[in-house]
This record gives sequence, structure tokens and C-alpha cells, in this order.
Amino acid sequence: VQLAESGGGLVQPGGSLRLSCVASEKIFNDYAMGWFRQTPGSSRDLVARITNDGYTHYADSVKGRFTISRDNAKRTIWLEMTNLHPDDTAVYYCWRANNHWGQGIQVTVSS
Repeated sequence: VQLAESGGGLVQPGGSLRLSCVASEKIFNDYAMGWFRQTPGSSRDLVARITNDGYTHYADSVKGRFTISRDNAKRTIWLEMTNLHPDDTAVYYCWRANNHWGQGIQVTVSS
């Protein structure tokens, strides 16, 4: 399984970004997907998760600001991030159930 992330970059505090993750497999819709993030010296923490039938779960720190969604026909998930804070700065990883990971994409929130 290959997971290809895109959409990261530099944004000012209060700004928005949209991350995308496209999966290579044809049975994408059988699996839960999600986004994790990691800063240097810290663990890789869950940001948001979505089940194969669309149920979502968010870390408390991003509730009300981030939205995870998926389109099974496009084998894609998204993370819409709004009202970004400097402490959202991290490498964001796309995840698929059974321990599959993307390479990670940098998100930097700074003025």
C-alpha cells in the first residue's frame, strides 16, 4: 500500500490548509484511515481518524478546527485545517489501518 500526502506548507496563525492523501490500493474502502502528527523528540499522535463508513474521531486539541473526510471512489482522504495555531506545526502522516503510513508532510504555522 502506498499513501501519497500533499497540501502541506507554511501558513500564518489563523490560516487554513487542506491535506490530501491518496491510496494506491483498490480495496481502500475496507479500511479506517487517519492523520497523525509528530514534532521532533515527541511521539506520533493521532489527529483525526475516519472509519470505512465515515465515523470520525478527533484529538481534543483539534476539535472544532479540523475536519477529516474521505471519498472511497477516489481512494482519498482529506484533512481540512482551519484557525491554525503555531503548536499545530508538525510533520503530518497519513495512516491506514494495519500500520500503513505515508512519508509525512510538513505543516508550519508561523508569522
